[in-house]
Amino acid sequence: MTTFPDLERYTNNQQQQNYLNQELNFAAEDYSLLTDLYQLTMAACYTGEGVEQKQASFELFARKLPEGFGYLIAMGLAQALEYLKKLRFSPSQIEALQATGIFSQVSDRFWSLLAEGCFTGDVWAVPEGTAVFANQPLLRVEAPLWQAQLVETYLLNTLNYQTLIATRAARIRDVAGEQATLLEFGTRRAFSPQGSLWAARAALAGGLDSTSNVLAALQLNQKPSGTMAHALVMALSAMAGSEEQAFSAFHRYFPGAPLLIDTYDTIAAAHRLAQKVNSGEMHLTGVRLDSGDLVTLSKQVRSLLPGVPIFASGDLDEWEIARLKAVDAQIDGYGLGTRLVTGAPVNGVYKLVEIDGIPVMKESRDKATYPGRKQIFRSFAGGTIKVDRLGLATETSLGEEPLLQLVMKEGQQLQPPESLATIRHRTAASVASLPQQTRRLDRPVSVNVEISNALQGLTQETKKQTPKDAK
Repeated sequence: MTTFPDLERYTNNQQQQNYLNQELNFAAEDYSLLTDLYQLTMAACYTGEGVEQKQASFELFARKLPEGFGYLIAMGLAQALEYLKKLRFSPSQIEALQATGIFSQVSDRFWSLLAEGCFTGDVWAVPEGTAVFANQPLLRVEAPLWQAQLVETYLLNTLNYQTLIATRAARIRDVAGEQATLLEFGTRRAFSPQGSLWAARAALAGGLDSTSNVLAALQLNQKPSGTMAHALVMALSAMAGSEEQAFSAFHRYFPGAPLLIDTYDTIAAAHRLAQKVNSGEMHLTGVRLDSGDLVTLSKQVRSLLPGVPIFASGDLDEWEIARLKAVDAQIDGYGLGTRLVTGAPVNGVYKLVEIDGIPVMKESRDKATYPGRKQIFRSFAGGTIKVDRLGLATETSLGEEPLLQLVMKEGQQLQPPESLATIRHRTAASVASLPQQTRRLDRPVSVNVEISNALQGLTQETKKQTPKDAK
């Protein structure tokens, strides 16, 4: 661990003071510093050894799927490419790094490299919305060593998180069915404000209909959705004298909007609303249940309001939705929050697979990797994925579909960003192409991934080249 011999002197340094930000937010110009320290120290070491410009290939993949998952839906590429395009070091950033004292022994060429550098490499990736499995690269970076190393942290952050949310969203859509309305409202439970924006995007791309996050919706050219909170019902009921008057007040400004009816007595509220709806006094586009026995309550509310959509919320996930459907709960839509935007992480890793034309691999127990630049070859039978073949990028397709595509060449994005609708459609098609045993929630079985003969051979040859003092 790096330590500072004079911490007080460091914290009082003017350059460091210039970087103080109590909000702890960031903008695109901060991308270069949003990384782990060791990315910079390794880049400095590479520069000192004169190997910083050697061509390197790194691949990003998950060694294994989260428990209970049969597949992943790749997501986050759009933000990864934006990051790579805008990666720069400003003079003030370089001065702030120098002021830490950590880099006092590095070559002056390191600072010149940062001052003049930007990302100039190539990126291969599977399209967003594509189903992938363990050990399959979601993305490969081919760039000068210092660049390919430096970008690891940010790429893992955005792809890991968005892939998790997109996969959860796809599973929820698969269980709920195409007719169900699915609303993302996990902003208050997401791990950060930035995370909430990525979660909203990934959820929509994964199959959900809308988000309550206003900023995310507007940035994504979507219409935000939502209902109301118990606070409004309690506040207006307390002052106006009744829950009915609280509902009427809300409808004065938002006619027909869905109403949250479980603040007090859910069935009593449904009775009163039914009278107004049946008399033509009120138009109602939905009611929401957020607590209690959702099965019993939804059936009772349905009998009272047969033509009004019923929405449910309250720590729901794909397993709970499957349970509700199995017992014929009368629910037309679901609000997804905590369990969508949190949960078991996608433990994607970013590993060097080739340096200066030399294939390399990690041989650590339980963490071994395959060497060389790779391609995923996918074959289908009757529209369903039959088998995937993980092979070398130099191999020829045997009638299969190669999944990794060149998306950035010499630092330039090759195609404009895809629309959310396009990615959502690809997600739905990807899930539909999976075998049923892979889609199920109970002990799913992942698609078989074969290792090509060429890749197996390269793996054996690379093991023979392991440094003698490492054996």
